[in-house]
Amino acid sequence: MILPFRTASRALVLSIAVAAGSGLAHTPAAAAAGGPFLAHQALYDLSLLKSRGSNAINDARGRILYNFSGSSCEGYTSEFRQVSELDSGEGKVTLSDLRSSSWEDGAGKSYRFKIATRMNDSESSPVDGIAERVGDHITVKLTQPVKKTFNLEGKVVFPTEQIHHIIDAAREGKSVLELTVYDGSDNGEKVYNTLTVIGRPITGDRTPTSPDPSTANDVMKTMTRWPVTVSYYDRDARAKDGEQSPVYAMSFELYENGVSRALVLDYNDFVISGALDKFDVRDSKPCK
Repeated sequence: MILPFRTASRALVLSIAVAAGSGLAHTPAAAAAGGPFLAHQALYDLSLLKSRGSNAINDARGRILYNFSGSSCEGYTSEFRQVSELDSGEGKVTLSDLRSSSWEDGAGKSYRFKIATRMNDSESSPVDGIAERVGDHITVKLTQPVKKTFNLEGKVVFPTEQIHHIIDAAREGKSVLELTVYDGSDNGEKVYNTLTVIGRPITGDRTPTSPDPSTANDVMKTMTRWPVTVSYYDRDARAKDGEQSPVYAMSFELYENGVSRALVLDYNDFVISGALDKFDVRDSKPCK
């Protein structure tokens, strides 16, 4: 899924895939060695886990509703809505409503996206566009917020590919993965460098310390998952003293079928917890 909460000032956009798979972002990817990704709906409850730094907040709460469907042959569709409330103290409360939808080709050749954000009574310019892999580069065509066409280097991956690469790396026993990701966030021109740290696998027969609807689901009980942390860096920002701090980081447990649980979103000044509250498996058509 698109891993949410892109920035605290812009509706706390968690773009899962995640991770609800982070997004997540977090969007599940094309079928891998362990089988296809799972069509599902997930509901996450958001709450303030920790506050720190000069821009600390008093409270945060909200919900993420994530729907994922499709297959490697017809492509993958995700629909994401996040409603959140930030309390900065002294009566300063920001209510945000983020809606996004996307479709990604099963082979990572094409990516369509629409994003709309509303904060309090103000609606931001929507983002609408398509990115297509052509030869050794990617061509992005935006229709909103402004009409614009530009190219990205071919090594850039889309959200679906990102999760696909993470799961492949986890299966191979790798602990670190670096990727450059484009998902249409911000004004549709932002590209992020990411660093993913993958922990040891958690087999389905291990009792979770904090159970939720995914760990109780019959489909999920036998699934292996991995603790994952993805740090996002602004590719265009200059590092200070040779070291760059991430814009934000996401931690979650990623199942081998693309579902995510135990979400933690770190925005430096505060940390948000995303607990999986409801989880439903959806019917899907297998590839012929």
